Amino acid sequence: MTAAIARKFCTFTLDGQWFGVDVGQVQEVLTQRDITPVPLAPEAVRGLINLRGQIVTAFDLRRCLDMPPLQPGRHPANLVIRSGSEAVSLLVDEVGDVVETLEETFERPPATLDGRAREMIRGAHKLGEGLLLVLDTDRALEGASEGR
Repeated sequence: MTAAIARKFCTFTLDGQWFGVDVGQVQEVLTQRDITPVPLAPEAVRGLINLRGQIVTAFDLRRCLDMPPLQPGRHPANLVIRSGSEAVSLLVDEVGDVVETLEETFERPPATLDGRAREMIRGAHKLGEGLLLVLDTDRALEGASEGR
């Protein structure tokens, strides 16, 4: 009997950690884009990008997860996902591959996670490549919009 694939994730890195979002949420991946700042926006809202005429909010996931800013001179990648009926951009260090996971590799969030990260991680998959943290995009965007 073979194990069933639980889900496929689009992977990305943030501050050396490996994350994933359900591949079904991903609209597209973009390289560096001009971001227009939004006055008085919550700290995690980096600004707005123009995606072929569609205005998309760009959220800095490092800020959402209380991580240090990206090193000067480095530019984030845009992982554009569907959140409800709209597209949003998650600013990440680097976008990786799509990985398939098995149900039996999924575990609750690691005890080593603390702060906001613990609230925004659904769990983790222990894979040969390392620990894949599954981001709860709804919670991450909710926290970012509230300015937490």
